[in-house]
Amino acid sequence: MKKSVHVVGAIIENEKKEIFCALRSPDMSLANYWEFPGGKIEAGETPQQALKREINEELSCKIEVGQKVEDTTYEYEKVIVRLETYMAKIVQGVPTISEHAEAQWVQRQNLSQLDFAPADIPAVSKLAIQK
Repeated sequence: MKKSVHVVGAIIENEKKEIFCALRSPDMSLANYWEFPGGKIEAGETPQQALKREINEELSCKIEVGQKVEDTTYEYEKVIVRLETYMAKIVQGVPTISEHAEAQWVQRQNLSQLDFAPADIPAVSKLAIQK
């Protein structure tokens, strides 16, 4: 039986309406796919608490978590991932990548040009049609 993982992703938007996207490094699973940063929900955490902790750990900044955008379950070759994505905005600090290979701010209409991990795609599609 495949392992199931419950993860959260932050769709961090700046004042220019650009979305923060991170490229998974070659030594991460799903290497070289773009994603919304985040990570696993630990026991006893709400998705929002997990997101705040993960963004603080991964990007050294603090966020405010907004509304849920998407809740997707995707079956990869070795694992089943349930990804909940939430809108977020930075309330303190500047995102600095420590685990990812690259990061960039992307206009909503250009998100689909990046090669996102499959579990992120439903959220990317939703963002593209929102204004």
